[in-house]
Amino acid sequence: MRGIENNLNVSRRNLLKFGAVAAGTAALTVGLGTKANWLKEKPAIAGNHMSPDEALNQLLEGNKRFIENKRKNPNQSMGRIQEVAQGQTPFAAILSCADSRVPSEIIFDQGFGDLFVVRNAGNIATPEEIGSLEFGTLVLGAKVLMVIGHKNCGAVQATIDGNAVPGKIGSILDAIKPAIKMNQTLEESIISNVKLGISRLQASPVISQLIKEAKLKIVGGYYNLDTGMVKVVA
Repeated sequence: MRGIENNLNVSRRNLLKFGAVAAGTAALTVGLGTKANWLKEKPAIAGNHMSPDEALNQLLEGNKRFIENKRKNPNQSMGRIQEVAQGQTPFAAILSCADSRVPSEIIFDQGFGDLFVVRNAGNIATPEEIGSLEFGTLVLGAKVLMVIGHKNCGAVQATIDGNAVPGKIGSILDAIKPAIKMNQTLEESIISNVKLGISRLQASPVISQLIKEAKLKIVGGYYNLDTGMVKVVA
């Protein structure tokens, strides 16, 4: 994300208000003011003037084009680069695994400025990821938020195996552990981890308020490495 400082014009007073109302979403809107007050520059030509259901359909239609080898490669021109340099209005936000085989813009056949993507090993929803996705939905206006797990996820498999790991890798596995249940297959555990991520995101007062106001839909996806298909699983 190109520095939040370049996108937001937050006064000290508004920042204090935001912190004070983090636990109460009704007051949150008052503390933040309108989204326009947060943006220094006029956003790019709107790409998210749609309903959450339309945004989800746009994602899934792009994935259908991808698996059928009928990609349109939209919004990938130099003209588009210049257009979104002035601001961004992504229609979808994605929490995905950092796995190199799961590039969101490619598997959903999208381009510059279309997706607000947060990636880490195991697609876990930590405070930093949740904060980033609050920004992508509340401030930038993404209408659908998808948490995507994928087939043969190494982070989930390592959590199931329970072996000692070096460095900070263990913090990732600790975040996944609550999703692991006895006698689950790897695929079931991956989907369970996706659902855990969704529940953590729904606990955000910012995201829950957007959902309550029908401004946002949150869903879970499972990406098949063999076929390229994203299946909605939650």
